[in-house]
Amino acid sequence: MALADASMRAYYAARAPYYDAVYEKPERRADIALLRRFLASRFAQHTVLEVACGTGFWSQFIAPAAASLVSTDATAEPLEFARLRPHTEAVKFVQADAYALPESLGRFSAAFAGLWLSHVPISIRPHFFASLHKLLLPGAHVVLLDNSEVQCVELPIAERDSEGNTYQHRQLRDGSIHRVLKNFPSEAELITMVSGIGVQARYQRLENFWLFEYVLADV
Repeated sequence: MALADASMRAYYAARAPYYDAVYEKPERRADIALLRRFLASRFAQHTVLEVACGTGFWSQFIAPAAASLVSTDATAEPLEFARLRPHTEAVKFVQADAYALPESLGRFSAAFAGLWLSHVPISIRPHFFASLHKLLLPGAHVVLLDNSEVQCVELPIAERDSEGNTYQHRQLRDGSIHRVLKNFPSEAELITMVSGIGVQARYQRLENFWLFEYVLADV
């Protein structure tokens, strides 16, 4: 896991200067316009924890509506771009491991992770959710957003390991090829992941993305 994690961080560090190109594709514009409105509405007046914020693309839409926003990422390079986003002057950007989020970040009434869960190995998912939930207040609203399988038209699955994780081979602009873990969980899988800890689960499928929401149970 440590090696895979280091490899993933290196990939996103190298990609950070032009990461936004993925959001500029014409076929994604309608979904992104909807998601911008959705995130602003869903997180209005909440104290929000964002995990794996990357270059802060989603942060810039959450921040103006939220009461406060703390955005974390494990990699320093994307965070430098995130700090330059409009409307993020009051955002607290913190370099932190999603699997070991520090208690010092505080407690939050909502949480968001965009295009992150797909990179979490199947066996490590419980560790991620435990790390996240320890910082959330009872009744906190959690929103997860990620790519749909439509992405595989451009980036087909190249490998599958014994655990069921799937991998894409991605080429950066410098010509280097990277093996990137990218899972595509189903609605049923997502519901199972939060069984016993999340209530009011809701799944919404867009053309290029999916949304999954739940409320943290008071257990």
